[in-house]
Amino acid sequence: MMPAGRGRVPRGVNEDMARAPDLVAASGSALGHPMHLLATTTSTNDLAKTAARDGAPHGSTWVAEVQTAGRGRRGHAWVCAPGEGLLFSVLVRVSCVPARIAPAALAVGLAVRDAVAVAAPAVSVGIKWPNDVFVADRKVAGVLVEAVTIGSRIDAVIVGVGINVHTRVFPDAIADRATSVALVAAAPPDRASILADVLGRIEHDLHLVIGRGLGLVLGRLAAADVLKGRPVRRDLGERSDAVDPSNEGVAAGIDEDGRLMVRREDGALTRWNAGEVHLLG
Repeated sequence: MMPAGRGRVPRGVNEDMARAPDLVAASGSALGHPMHLLATTTSTNDLAKTAARDGAPHGSTWVAEVQTAGRGRRGHAWVCAPGEGLLFSVLVRVSCVPARIAPAALAVGLAVRDAVAVAAPAVSVGIKWPNDVFVADRKVAGVLVEAVTIGSRIDAVIVGVGINVHTRVFPDAIADRATSVALVAAAPPDRASILADVLGRIEHDLHLVIGRGLGLVLGRLAAADVLKGRPVRRDLGERSDAVDPSNEGVAAGIDEDGRLMVRREDGALTRWNAGEVHLLG
């Protein structure tokens, strides 16, 4: 699998992505090099994890038009028609403790949120804890951050991002809770420009959070938090405490460890570090 470069676009990759390697290079970001443009793959995150174990360098990036086994958190499938989405994974060589992975995911979400806001400046773009980017209570992007470990040590972080860019019609199952940049932007979005913007923002925010925690971006997160002040419920799936009343309350913000703070009906403040969160009402 050869990295993409000027004048070399693999068959099956739309021409609008041909400028991506040059745009990223011009931005000065350390991420996005080398860039592998793919017509189809199972999962860009899986490719990145395998490459990380094989010694691929920091910043290596895989961009796919189609993922046959794309996924989000908790194994949810990510489905996107060819040429409509921006689906990519980045290999970040960093050493950190496992506790920094959740804050790192929020940092990536913030970077994606800011890039989408630039592409669609007339709408309010926010973050739904822990890894989704929303416009008007509809999902426009998702993030999946996974660690590559050697023993108990994290050797690399794989940052996976999926953004609905050109999609205008969604499957019935998600039509009432999904949107795209094209549906909310005044001007036609450009996938290559969004990719370059996201990579630059990830580079800045991710290293800041991994090195020093969420404190320096907590204000930006608070301003983008779409859950704060709203009633929420946590779904823990098959876990035995999934029906516990403590899994409902009013969202009260995100703490410095990346946990969602929730005020329960009895007034107690609890902090969630896992689960699928749904808005009530």
